[in-house]
Amino acid sequence: MTLPTEDLKAFVEKKIPFVERMGLRALDLRRGYVKLTAPYEGNENHIGTLYAGALFTLAEIPGGALFLTSFDTDRFFPVVKEMTLRFLKPAITEVTVEVSLKDDEIARIQTEADQTGKAEFSLEGEIRDARGNVVATSRGVYQIRKFEE
Repeated sequence: MTLPTEDLKAFVEKKIPFVERMGLRALDLRRGYVKLTAPYEGNENHIGTLYAGALFTLAEIPGGALFLTSFDTDRFFPVVKEMTLRFLKPAITEVTVEVSLKDDEIARIQTEADQTGKAEFSLEGEIRDARGNVVATSRGVYQIRKFEE
């Protein structure tokens, strides 16, 4: 199943109430590529920088978003297995993250999932502030799993 881009954006931005409350927005969703952003306003912490939980959410959501653009959503669903976030600088502006998978890696993952019922993949991202500074790096391990028949 492939959803139209606007439906994909709405799903990513609104399906999880917490994500909708934080104001996360999908800037670009296409096969093998996702770019998301989160605002500073409403996501500040007690010292006036972007809350670590908002940065974590921005780093984690791309795995599910990329799944929606690249895999068989009628037969499989995604889960996050591991997430590592390294905070480098305080963020005091909106932030963005981009992740991607090449077509041959997407094909490998889908083939493995077809054969075994599940497959893992990793995504690495850089979270950047409005000036382009890397404020955090992330590495997520995700798995697609076959729905029970």
